[in-house]
Amino acid sequence: MAARPMETAVRHVEHFQYQTRIMPINPLNLGQFVFSGPRKSFLEDWEIKLSKASPDAAHLLEAASQLRTTDFPVAFPTETVYGLGADATRASAVLGIYAAKQRPSDNPLIVHVSCLSQLRRLLLSDGPSVSTPNPSIDPIPSIYHPLIARFWPGPLTLLLPLPTPSPFAPQVTASLSTFAVRMPSSLLALALIHISQLPLAAPSANASSKPSPTTAAHVLHDLSGRIKMILDGGSCDIGVESTVVDGLTQPPVILRPGGVSIDSLRKCPGWEGVVVGYKDGAEVGIPRAPGMKYRHYSPKARVILVEGPLKPEFVKDFLEDGRSIGILRTREWKDGELGQIGHGAVATNSSSMNGNEIGSAVSTGAKYAKEDAHHVPPSPTTIFVPPAASLSRLEPNGNGNDDDSSAFKPTTTDVWTIGLGPDIAEVARGLFSALRDLDLKGVGVIFVESVGDDDGQGETAAAVMNRLRKAAEIELKS
Repeated sequence: MAARPMETAVRHVEHFQYQTRIMPINPLNLGQFVFSGPRKSFLEDWEIKLSKASPDAAHLLEAASQLRTTDFPVAFPTETVYGLGADATRASAVLGIYAAKQRPSDNPLIVHVSCLSQLRRLLLSDGPSVSTPNPSIDPIPSIYHPLIARFWPGPLTLLLPLPTPSPFAPQVTASLSTFAVRMPSSLLALALIHISQLPLAAPSANASSKPSPTTAAHVLHDLSGRIKMILDGGSCDIGVESTVVDGLTQPPVILRPGGVSIDSLRKCPGWEGVVVGYKDGAEVGIPRAPGMKYRHYSPKARVILVEGPLKPEFVKDFLEDGRSIGILRTREWKDGELGQIGHGAVATNSSSMNGNEIGSAVSTGAKYAKEDAHHVPPSPTTIFVPPAASLSRLEPNGNGNDDDSSAFKPTTTDVWTIGLGPDIAEVARGLFSALRDLDLKGVGVIFVESVGDDDGQGETAAAVMNRLRKAAEIELKS
């Protein structure tokens, strides 16, 4: 009996190891971007004149060719996280994503487009081309027009009605009557979609349930041998996935928190009453959007989420058991507080992280110096690149007081700590990288200090806490 397509795809990955290449691309070296509309916006039709002498352009053309002519997905950066893209219109190509990630096929995928005319053509079910459809018809529901004008290109995903016949492979929508779509602001992502002339179905480019990748090295760590090509465009700017919204219901609903806040959405006409429609834990049944059903963003180590400041007594049992532990700090610790973790421990082996090599990087910075041309924000913005985080190992200095119940006896247990700082944007950029780096240190448990998702820090804080709660096995309250 012949195997079903998904079974064939999974066995294909299990029995063969591919040579996975990392192909660096600086978007500034691709060529010239030409806009045809009066607003000179990526929302309208545009072209790219690739530089014939540019190795970056050659890498882009090779990736686009692989997407068009094979079933192998391509990993590429967006402004949120790295995605694993394939032709959204071909079932065999989409199955390549599920096989590489070992991801359940009942989880829908987000479709990525490079301009509004491409999206409109998909909604009119005339095929995947980016050529301009009938201008007198706008199949995009009017409820989304204010969001598109304000937030696209950018980290916002819209839930749209699936046209009949569907232009997508059935695995993209997971049997739902809707599909999710966004236009990324990453210049490299936009160029790849445009050159391939394809809508790209692209979940995060990690092994299923693991922390999302924010560097090419993260992708290589998870998917080496499972995919053939990774486009390296440096570190991602935002660090958490896009916000997903459903405007087809009343009131409109946020299905997944991300880079666009609920307050920002409520400033748009028709979205004043938008409500939260997601849970921080895994949900049952068929998910309406990506990231809703299964346990996600989890390192190998157990994750313990501490709601509030991390107290020394939380760590005591783990130190006494001799287990190596990791600590992610999201607030500023006062002098002496680190010393309470492990009876007067002191930080040693502290080093600035590089960001380019797995195991040596907590990548909150960028591989390239960021410039506005790398990403296309919907409105003028400043792209801030934080300093690299620091990974330190705590060691006992033997100066503690045995009568002090908040201090512990000297221990040889490795305690690795990463301070992401209190700034929520820096926490979001560094979170997934930090979880991965602590995994590589072989820690058995990771304590994570929470960030305030209800104290005015906005939807980025809500997105971070949503990911942490999905990763955590235990939640403690200070």
